[in-house]
Amino acid sequence: MNFKIETGYRLNVAMIVLNEEKKSLFCKRRNTENWQFPQGGVDEDEHIESAMYRELNEEVGLDKDNVEIIAVSKDLIYYDIPKNLRTRVLGGKYKGQAQKYFLLKLISGEIDLNKENSPEFDQYSWVPFWYPLNQVVDFKKEAYRSALIEFKNQIGK
Repeated sequence: MNFKIETGYRLNVAMIVLNEEKKSLFCKRRNTENWQFPQGGVDEDEHIESAMYRELNEEVGLDKDNVEIIAVSKDLIYYDIPKNLRTRVLGGKYKGQAQKYFLLKLISGEIDLNKENSPEFDQYSWVPFWYPLNQVVDFKKEAYRSALIEFKNQIGK
C-alpha cells in the first residue's frame, strides 16, 4: 500500500484492541502519566499491516495469531505534536504523525509489557470503548475521536 502523506508527518500505525467484553486496551507510557493506544512508526518500505503486527508485538507482546482485524481506517488520521514537545518526540524531525488505525479483536494470548524489547508501557487497562477519548493527551484527542467514530459500528462484530 502506498500512502500520500502530507509533508512533515511520520507514517504510523495505531491499534484499538478489543477484548471479549468489547473493552479497549489502553496503556500507560513508562515514566509518564500519559495513557494511549499502542502505536508506532512504519519503517521505510514496510507494509502497513506488517508494521501493525510488529508494533503490536513490540509494545504489548501480542502476535498475529492473537488478534483478528475487524476494521482498518479508511484514511490516514493526522495529529500534530505541540511545538514545545517536537524536539523530544521523534527527534524533532516531524511536526506530527499520519496514522492508519486498526480495530483488532483479541482472540487469544495475554498482554505482556515485560518483554525486554518493549520499554514503552508500564501499565495497561481494559476500558470502555469511548473512555480513551477523555484521557488521552490533548493533542491526540481529535485523532482518537475520528478513529472511534469510524469504528463505533464495528465493535459488535
